[in-house]
Amino acid sequence: MTSSAVALTSHPTTPSETVRRIDVKVRRTGLDVLELEYVLVGDLARLLIPAESMPRRADKLWQHTCFEAFVAAMETTGYHELNFSPSTEWAIYRFTAYREGMTPVAPALAPRVSLQRGGDRLTLAVQIQLESFPELRGGARLRLGLSAVIEDAQHGLTYWALAHPLSKPDFHHLRGFVCELPAGSRSPDV
Repeated sequence: MTSSAVALTSHPTTPSETVRRIDVKVRRTGLDVLELEYVLVGDLARLLIPAESMPRRADKLWQHTCFEAFVAAMETTGYHELNFSPSTEWAIYRFTAYREGMTPVAPALAPRVSLQRGGDRLTLAVQIQLESFPELRGGARLRLGLSAVIEDAQHGLTYWALAHPLSKPDFHHLRGFVCELPAGSRSPDV
């Protein structure tokens, strides 16, 4: 089982003085299990980080500090948006095409979300069972857009991603899905 860490960058229009870096580790621990680990390093006291609560589904998590993954099978226009809050709340949506046909998804098994804080580091780990997502299961070849929305103490938002294909932040744009998990592979190509 191998994993790779990739670095997110802030969108040029939303620089951050409080976040030094955000790294994401991606791995598939089985054909239908996706694990993501987001590590934010910065001045946590100057960030608004939702308080940890009971894990549950919640909408509009992206309006505050939230870690995200956009996942699509290769050669498709449909994709899933996965949102994970430091509160351990989560949301999953399916889109039929770019920002079209949004439908909430209730997976058979809820994602497992855990949080660790210490010093200048916040780590959010997620495990998602893909068996509820027909186009993503069975070790399918996947492309991912990894991203984060970070809220500072003044309620300003910064937008972080592997790639920023447009002049304004837009995590849904398929050109931002630059992390690839080859079919049956446990580690990504970026």
